[in-house]
Amino acid sequence: MHRTDKEGVVTELVERLRSTESLIVADYRGLTNAQLVELRAKLRASGAQLKVVKNTLTRRAAEEAGAESLLALLEGPTAIAFVEAEGDPVGVAKALADTARETKVLALRGGMLSGRSIGSDEIEELAKLPSPEIVKSQLVGVIVAPLTQLVGLLAAPLRDLVGLLDARIEQLGGQSDADVTSDPTPDEPAGESAADDPETPVADATPETVVAAETPDEDGAASADATSEEE
Repeated sequence: MHRTDKEGVVTELVERLRSTESLIVADYRGLTNAQLVELRAKLRASGAQLKVVKNTLTRRAAEEAGAESLLALLEGPTAIAFVEAEGDPVGVAKALADTARETKVLALRGGMLSGRSIGSDEIEELAKLPSPEIVKSQLVGVIVAPLTQLVGLLAAPLRDLVGLLDARIEQLGGQSDADVTSDPTPDEPAGESAADDPETPVADATPETVVAAETPDEDGAASADATSEEE
């Protein structure tokens, strides 16, 4: 590689190291070209690019970019997965961890996550986390569940009120049907009156009136006797 080409590589690495907050360093020694191609495809799907650069050039770039924490990781054949701004660090870690487990060759060394240095153990733990889609769905479930319960509580009194109204309507309807089907009370005969009832006393036949009619007047009796003597 010519000097100008090396300078271009270092300049590109410096820009990437300064603009990237998350990256993972791995030892790719022993991987075949086909395996490297497959790994690059997986990393691109998660928003990352895999770069294989000589350690001497990477050290120069790390020193110039102020990323001295990477210097301890640049031992042996080195591949760096640069996570883009909208990439998924969890997906990148999962792709690298799966490749390491499947090939028994790739070895995780460490890297940076949101500007913080992480080791190989932390990368393994990062790979075990659920994907952002699953996390979002779980978060939505946590948010929606209390709202659903609240709606149920608010709707319960309304359902009870509707049930009571329906029951009352059915009850009133049953009473109306019973009134229509019941036998009417027979009316009294038109010609029958209280005077025709033998048990009903006559208003004019009071005891005082009867006594007065049957008791003779003393003065009347004396007058009748006097007239009889004169004759």
